[in-house]
Amino acid sequence: MITAVTYFMDDIQAASRRWLAMPVLLSLCAIFTGCVTAPPEPDYAATWPEPPPPATAGNGAIYQSGHDVALFENSTARRVGDTLTIRLNERTNASKSSSTSTSKESSADLKGPTIAGRPVTVNGTEVLQMGIDNNSSFDGKGDSSQSNRLEGQVTVTVAQRLPNGNLLVRGQKWIAINQGKEYVRIQGIVRPIDIDPDNSVSSLKVADAMISYGGKGTLADANAPGLLARFFNFSWLPF
Repeated sequence: MITAVTYFMDDIQAASRRWLAMPVLLSLCAIFTGCVTAPPEPDYAATWPEPPPPATAGNGAIYQSGHDVALFENSTARRVGDTLTIRLNERTNASKSSSTSTSKESSADLKGPTIAGRPVTVNGTEVLQMGIDNNSSFDGKGDSSQSNRLEGQVTVTVAQRLPNGNLLVRGQKWIAINQGKEYVRIQGIVRPIDIDPDNSVSSLKVADAMISYGGKGTLADANAPGLLARFFNFSWLPF
């Protein structure tokens, strides 16, 4: 009877330890999950134009600063808040191949000594004669290739005009299709001289370009690994 009670108490203590350890395990999972979370993305919201300076009362002029329109220039983006169309012409192709082959052979024969003109033998077999024969080879080969292509058009806004006249532009386009949403985001620096008369510029002329294409929704969630899968694929894990 005492033994049964002892076993029962041990089971209760073990169960209590497991229940007490559950909050600790959940806290560790939350911490590790936060470690593998992607950093926040930059803001791609549209930039509003700067408000014009207040008009001077009683100046008696029709011209107002901030509302001028150039008569002999193309109507292209040049102020904060102006729109600019970027033509996406991104194509990348990369390939790498490596091959290694090595071979090594070595052999050596050590003849036994001769005593009184005869080799040392046991039952007619020479026992002091030795030989070494070694052969090793290695063949390695690796191939890697990657190809990306992105075409389309995205209209962005001028977020900042730099001191040298270049324009910092950024913007995004969202498309909702059935059970998901797809987006294209771009940010970079454009020279006004590279802007075509139709107020567009190729993405190949956008400096420090950050272009991303992705999606959100049911389809995107189905193609993404779960929290535990991302945790066990983290690079600092020893296994």
